[in-house]
Amino acid sequence: MRGWLHETAGGLPHTFWYLWTGTLINRLGSFVLIFIAIYLTQERDFSAAQAGLVLGLWGVGGAVGTTVGGMLADRWGRRPTLLTAHLGAASLMLALGFARDLWLIALGALLLGLFAEAARPAFGAMMIDVVPAKDRLRAFSLNYWAINLGFACAAILAGFATEAGYLLLFVVNAVTTLITALIIFFKVSETHQPLAAGGPKAQTGALRVILSDRVYLGFVALNLFAALVFLQHISMLPIAMGDSGLSPATYGAVIALNGVLIVAGQLFVPRLIKGRNRSHVLALSAVVLGVGFGLTAFAETAWFYGLTVLIWTVGEMLNSPSNATLIAELSPNELRGRYQGVFSLSWQIAGAAAPVLGGLVREGSGNATLWLGCALIGGLVAAAHLISGPARERRAAALRAVNQPPPTVVGKQQATEVG
Repeated sequence: MRGWLHETAGGLPHTFWYLWTGTLINRLGSFVLIFIAIYLTQERDFSAAQAGLVLGLWGVGGAVGTTVGGMLADRWGRRPTLLTAHLGAASLMLALGFARDLWLIALGALLLGLFAEAARPAFGAMMIDVVPAKDRLRAFSLNYWAINLGFACAAILAGFATEAGYLLLFVVNAVTTLITALIIFFKVSETHQPLAAGGPKAQTGALRVILSDRVYLGFVALNLFAALVFLQHISMLPIAMGDSGLSPATYGAVIALNGVLIVAGQLFVPRLIKGRNRSHVLALSAVVLGVGFGLTAFAETAWFYGLTVLIWTVGEMLNSPSNATLIAELSPNELRGRYQGVFSLSWQIAGAAAPVLGGLVREGSGNATLWLGCALIGGLVAAAHLISGPARERRAAALRAVNQPPPTVVGKQQATEVG
C-alpha cells in the first residue's frame, strides 16, 4: 500500500498540491451548477425550456470565458487570470442567488459562466507548466479525483441544504470560490515564461496556428459531441427524475454516486490504462458513456437511475486522464493557454447547446428518444476515435521531438513518456 501511494501521489511539485487543494475546496462547495435546473423549475417556477435557456446562457458565457481566459493565460499570466476569474465568479454567484426576474437570472448566468470558465485554461496550462510529462497522467488523475470527491460531497450536502433555502447554496459556493482565490494569491507563483523561444511570433499568429491544426480541432470536435451527451446529467436528468416522482434530495444522492465511484476508483485508472492505445481507451469510454445514458430511457426508480449513473461514470473515468494527457502532448509549449482554451470551448459550447437541444428533443420527441439518441452519439464518437487516433499520435510524436528537453534528460523522459 505504501508503494502504491508513493507511485500514485509521490514526487509531485508543491505548486501542484496547492492547485489540488484549491480544486478540492472549490468543488466541495459547487452546489449551484448541480441543482440549478431544479432551482429554476421548482423554486422559481420556470418551464423546462426557460431553465434550458438559462443553462444555455451559462454555457455561452463559458464559451467566451474560456476563449478570453486562454488568451490572458498566455499573454497576461496564469496567476492573475486565475485570481480575476475566481473573484469575479464569487461575486456573481452571490448576485445570482438574489436575482428573481428571468432576465436578471439569465444575465447573471451568462456573466457567471464567463468568469467561472475563464479559470479553466489558466489552470490547465499551469498544471502542464509545473508537472513533468512523465507525471502528468497521474497528476491529472489526482486532480480529477479531487474534483469528484468534492462533487460527491457537494451533491449530498446540497440536497439537504435546499431544505434550509436555496440561497444557502449560492452563498457557500461563493465562499469556497473565494477561498480558492486566497490559496492561489498566497501560495501559487506565476509559472508562465512570456519570453520563451518563438513566443512573440507564435502569439501574433496563435489563431492561425490553431485553426490550421486540423488534428487538434478534430479531437476537440469529438469531445464536443461526447460533452453533449455527458452534460445531460445536469440539465435533463434531474427533470426526468422529477417527472418520475423523485425528490431533489434523491437526485442529489443518485448523482453523488458519480463522485463516489470516481473517488473510489479513479486513482487506479492510470495503472489500468498506462501503455494502452489512447484512441482505444477513448473509444471504449464513449461506448460506455452512451450505454449508460441510453439506459436512462428505461429508468423509473431511484435504483435504476443510480445504475445508469454508475455505468456512464466508468466511461467518464476512462475519458478524463486520456483527454488531459493528449491535450498536453498536442499543445505547442508557447500556446498552452490558448490550446487549453479551445478545448475548454468545446465544453462550453456543449454547456450552451446540451440543455437547449435536450429540452427540445425531450419536449418534441419524448424522453426515450433523448436518451437513446445519446447512446447513438456515443457509438459514433467511439468509431471516430478509432479512425482519427493514429493521426493524433503522429502529431504528438512530432511535437515531442520539437519540444524535447536537453540531451542530459531526454533518455529518461522518453523512457517514461505516457503513450
